Amino acid sequence: MTRRHPASLAILALAVGAAACGDDDDSAPASKPRLVVSAASSMTEALTSCSQDYPDASVRLSFAGSDELATQIEQGVKPDVYAPANTKLPEQLHQEGRLSNPVEFATNTFVLAVPKDSDINSIEGLTQKGVKVVIGSKTVPIGSYTRDTLAKLPADQEKAILANVRSEEPDVKGIVGKLIQGAADAGFTYVTDVNATNGELKAVDLPKAVEPQVTYAAGVVSAARQPDAGKRFVNGLVSGSCADALQKAGFGPAP
Repeated sequence: MTRRHPASLAILALAVGAAACGDDDDSAPASKPRLVVSAASSMTEALTSCSQDYPDASVRLSFAGSDELATQIEQGVKPDVYAPANTKLPEQLHQEGRLSNPVEFATNTFVLAVPKDSDINSIEGLTQKGVKVVIGSKTVPIGSYTRDTLAKLPADQEKAILANVRSEEPDVKGIVGKLIQGAADAGFTYVTDVNATNGELKAVDLPKAVEPQVTYAAGVVSAARQPDAGKRFVNGLVSGSCADALQKAGFGPAP
């Protein structure tokens, strides 16, 4: 795999040791294993919610773009669980011997996100001159889904929309942030990220003919410090408290 995030690699590697969420080392119950989970940014709210009182381990969460987290693993950082926003990255890591056989655990809906008072109500609205569009970078799943979707449009529409792109972000939180700040008029993201803005953004559904299938898969990292706890966490994404949290956030079940 080729990815282009070397500048952020050291910072992200530290995130595995210094948790984005979880108990401090001194306060973690000694009876619980310390479980490190690297997950796509689109699951931030759901996994933070279910991990706070997770019964089987003291969970430490590290959120970033799926490709950046995969790069960490390739460079030797070893979280216990890797949960990206697609099936391609975990399958590649599995083929390299870096991850267990991935388990599909959820789906999401790819949408066009706009501010709540926006007049844009279809993808065609992005072709107008002056419309500022924000998308994901090429290597992150949200960026791949976006480019696959645009490629299914008539060539003139695809060209006009790409000409209006003002920013390419490393993850969905960057896209949402640009929209909330008023730096963009529209962006492609997941419906769960729109839901998490509590009404600041609204979702515009895309035509079924161009809407991609968004499926999440997870696995246990090879040489993980807590492989058994990691396997239980992955299983819990399919059926358990984290599966319930994902459903509540708007994720769908695995296909």
